[in-house]
Amino acid sequence: MQTRSPWGAVAVGLFGFVLASGAFAPRELVAQPSLVVLVRHGEKAIEGGSDPSLSEAGRARAQALADALAMTTPNAIIVTSLKRTAETAAVVSAKTGVVPTVITIRSGAPHIDDVAAAVRKATGVVLVVGHSNTVPAIVTALGGPKLPELCDSSYATMFVLTPGAEGAAGALAQVVLVHYGAADANEGCR
Repeated sequence: MQTRSPWGAVAVGLFGFVLASGAFAPRELVAQPSLVVLVRHGEKAIEGGSDPSLSEAGRARAQALADALAMTTPNAIIVTSLKRTAETAAVVSAKTGVVPTVITIRSGAPHIDDVAAAVRKATGVVLVVGHSNTVPAIVTALGGPKLPELCDSSYATMFVLTPGAEGAAGALAQVVLVHYGAADANEGCR
């Protein structure tokens, strides 16, 4: 005759309770980008009114951006409704097949919030092409440090941001400042 230990039934019952309670269930992962690359649009043409195209130097900057990102493929590209941002991202878009998401320009914080929300919805590598007065604020909105606006003559600045842990509110992002393409004419600017 085989005897059964009462502990076996208790252990099986306890194990079933623990599994049902979710104590060993996998944690829910928060979808977020793994890396965010933020740049200002390339140099703009002098003519063109309030929405000028890129100049020759700006087109070279767009190619330099594609060269800088040659070893990665963005899952998302975010631009504004002004053509110079789309033209800056165009070489990367053409090489990768990623169609840019266009965020309509709005004044101040609402625009920054719209771009940050679009970035947070993406996964993998995200490229953001903005403006001298928006890129630093977007870095801050994504958990990076508070930064001054870029100088009007600054086009070579690239921020490479790694989001904070699992998108947790208040989790600080890691930010690296690099330069790409031709050096800016004004070395005192960022």
